[in-house]
Amino acid sequence: MYFVELKLTIFIKKKIDIKLKNEGSSEEEIKDAVRNIAHYSVKTSNPHFHNQLYGGVDSYGLAGALLTECCNTSQYTYEVAPVFQILERQVLDQGLKLVNYPSYPEADGILCPGGSLSNMYGMVLARYSRIPEIKTKGLSGLLPLSMFTSELGHYSISKAAHWLGFGTDNVYTIKTDELGRMDPEDLRKNIKDARARGTIPFFVNATAGTTVVGSIDPLEDIAAICKQENLWFHIDACLGGTLLLSTKYRDRLKGVELSDSVSWNPHKMLGAPLQCSFFLVRRRNLLHEANCSGATYLFQQDKFYDVSWDTGDKSVQCGRKVDAVKLWLMWKARGTNGLGLSVDIAMDCADYFFNKIKDRNGYRLVFPKYQGNTISFWYIPPSMRSQPETQEWWDKLYALTAKIKELLVLDGRLLIGYSPLTGKKIGNFFRMVVSCQPTPSHHSMDFALQQIEFIAHKL
Repeated sequence: MYFVELKLTIFIKKKIDIKLKNEGSSEEEIKDAVRNIAHYSVKTSNPHFHNQLYGGVDSYGLAGALLTECCNTSQYTYEVAPVFQILERQVLDQGLKLVNYPSYPEADGILCPGGSLSNMYGMVLARYSRIPEIKTKGLSGLLPLSMFTSELGHYSISKAAHWLGFGTDNVYTIKTDELGRMDPEDLRKNIKDARARGTIPFFVNATAGTTVVGSIDPLEDIAAICKQENLWFHIDACLGGTLLLSTKYRDRLKGVELSDSVSWNPHKMLGAPLQCSFFLVRRRNLLHEANCSGATYLFQQDKFYDVSWDTGDKSVQCGRKVDAVKLWLMWKARGTNGLGLSVDIAMDCADYFFNKIKDRNGYRLVFPKYQGNTISFWYIPPSMRSQPETQEWWDKLYALTAKIKELLVLDGRLLIGYSPLTGKKIGNFFRMVVSCQPTPSHHSMDFALQQIEFIAHKL
């Protein structure tokens, strides 16, 4: 079954009357529009959708999302969201437990609209922890603040540097090894260089599951450097944090407990409905201190209940969507063991896929090993396999990868991502992402290989 019929924009506009008019539409016109929107949208819950770091949704999570929308409230105060405040604290407590932080209130956390904002929270708290007066006096007159992230780290770090006034020139990108992991010695060198340039190093972002290849940085080594240099140690575990649910794979994030803050997106590998993103911080009350503004129309201190339940003032937002119920229902229904089992199944399928292509004719791995749920590879068609691997040959393979992806999209039975690694001077390759929902299988892995070969042989 095709999960998407890709049509040109002009065709979609013919199928769906997108114009908004002075007069309303009939019930039948609305039903027709809803049917067409669903029909012509990408079916991300199809087992052959491997294009993004998210995929299908857990059925209990979907029920939680529906309940959330029906209740239509904001997460800022206990008086308008009493149940949701309690549920959010429960899932945050479980998150703190996963990363081996102290429980609330000794440590804290908040749910955010995506991992980019979760990472930005880490930078804001690191800045406030280092120079508290920035909150009132701003950056003027201070030496530039510098931060450090892997060359394969998420672009949200550079965006946050722009938004927060640090400047992207003060983001130091650290070299990675043959598996895409941050090089601790290059981190040391860049910290020294940043100080020599007259900047104030304050923040290191390690990644547990890089966006393109799923690499996990050496967390313990980076933690030791941050402790020695007195730098805030943040871990972007938006992708790889889900491995913490598995007793079999959680050791791949060994050292996560040494961090100052962590980001984790259950809406990625785990399959919580978009959006569901954690920010966790080790220090008591720091979220509130850094972000509070004391709006008296919302956060009155003489309320009849414990105002610590009014979590809105520790958020950068005012209105905040309720995101906890989706994950709470998943966790309640499946338990930690059940969620861990879904991780084990996904990782088993990723391992199966890796081993299938490792020695399969026509395939080549970008990296000799993988650490997460993403396998990076090239498919080399028969006509190119006996040719000398010159730069021209590689350029042709990179272009062919993009062409195969185009034909896969037009065919509509498999959606898989591709990407270059420009920092490593590597051109386009495929990224196979294996998520927990819908439950993957060896059969779905085999189908992906068969479909790539089928499409490639048309060229």
